[in-house]
Amino acid sequence: MKAKPLEEENVIGKDWLETPMSVQEIVMTLRADNQELRAENGILRQRLELLEEQVKQNSQNSSQPPSKDGFGKKSAVESLENKEEKRKRGGQTGHKGHERHLYEASKCEEIHEHLPEICKVCGSALSGEDEAPYRHQIVEIPPLKMQITEHRLHELECQHCRQKTRAKLPINVSASSYGERLSALVAWFSSDYRQSHGQLQQMLKRLFGIEISRASISRLRTEMSDALASIVTEAHEYVQSQPQMHSDETGFVQGNCDGNNPEKSKAWLWVLVTKYVSVFKVFLSRAKESAQEMIGETYAGIVISDRYSGYTGLDVSQRQVCWAHLKRDFTAMSERCGISQKIGLALLKRQRRLFHWWYRVRDGTLSREQFQIMVNALRQGFKTELESAAALPISRKEKSPLAKTVRTCQQILKLEPSLWTFVFINDIEPTNNAAEQALRPAVIWRRTSFGSQSASGSQFVARLLSVVVSLKAQGRDVWDFLTLVSRSARFDLPLPSLLPLSP
Repeated sequence: MKAKPLEEENVIGKDWLETPMSVQEIVMTLRADNQELRAENGILRQRLELLEEQVKQNSQNSSQPPSKDGFGKKSAVESLENKEEKRKRGGQTGHKGHERHLYEASKCEEIHEHLPEICKVCGSALSGEDEAPYRHQIVEIPPLKMQITEHRLHELECQHCRQKTRAKLPINVSASSYGERLSALVAWFSSDYRQSHGQLQQMLKRLFGIEISRASISRLRTEMSDALASIVTEAHEYVQSQPQMHSDETGFVQGNCDGNNPEKSKAWLWVLVTKYVSVFKVFLSRAKESAQEMIGETYAGIVISDRYSGYTGLDVSQRQVCWAHLKRDFTAMSERCGISQKIGLALLKRQRRLFHWWYRVRDGTLSREQFQIMVNALRQGFKTELESAAALPISRKEKSPLAKTVRTCQQILKLEPSLWTFVFINDIEPTNNAAEQALRPAVIWRRTSFGSQSASGSQFVARLLSVVVSLKAQGRDVWDFLTLVSRSARFDLPLPSLLPLSP
């Protein structure tokens, strides 16, 4: 007789008692094995879902850079967004073309006039001049060579006391063996073009014939970094006084060659970006204290950033959460299965509608007053969707994709007022793209150099990045600026400033 499942029995039934003991033992063993396999199956399914999500990660649904996306197929969400935007490669209809730039005649070393002598049709002699001749310019680089200035300091012996005295350098001559422009070039190419010591050695030798050791390159870099200390400090204070700033951070590597990182902690490169001035700094921490030191404990403006918890020291009214990061989160949800997918698609639909309106505001086809009225209804629906997702039951230690969706929605709800700051305050951007773009050169530098080996190396990275990014935003020449810094530091002259020049 077939034994009934024990879970259906409140008491041990007569049939079960009459079942032979050998059969009972087999049934109990199979039942225990079944329960064990069910539990193991649940764990393996969770692992499989998490692994599948990791495999699907790309720049659209995570913080992974686009360079790692490869040439695979686009995600379903991205394909849906681009369905109506199919276009051929190359210049688009209405795109303003770019022609070759012609330099002014005053910049030409030589000008040759070529006049035709006979008509190409009938062969008659031609005379006169063309008031607007066709201009053909050949741009060339002259042979590069180093310029060496030698100062000979004579040492003479006194006829009275027999002591020798050597002449001193004039006050307008530096004691350094390398000039200001060369020092500036070393610092500039080390930062903006991420050249290593060895690459700089080869470049200077092949282009200019300059023989320079790696130790000398290191000394010139340190000299420039020290000279920039007060300049970058002034720029940092300027940024902290602005009504709004973009903030972001990325991982960095700082060695312990100088003993300042004995625990070999992971370093973080932080950046603050304003319209004309940006400031970088390396910390051995990503904690809240680092964000406060970077932004300023008394800062009263608006900070545009991602959802990182290090910014919790700011009131929600002082923040604008980056919608580009939110879109990644929603895309990740939409690529999961079940309830997560429905939640992600619903949030993405509202996000696309919001930005459709925002683009119209920027184009001037929608007034800000109308935009604010339209956003009020969308905001309520967005919040309701988040609240419904955040209320879904999950266990405390659950690590399933659904649990990740629920926790993400819970975290976004805590910052809900910070999602809409750009709607009600003018000149606030809804994304943190400015900070991410500023960090891209730093990320490439980190990958090619593997970070820095000391605190002074990290300072060089942060200070030079601050100079290069700020000057480019202002349209100022980096080489000329660094040359002026080097000259000012060597001869104790007033240092130039990174602050935007008054018009």
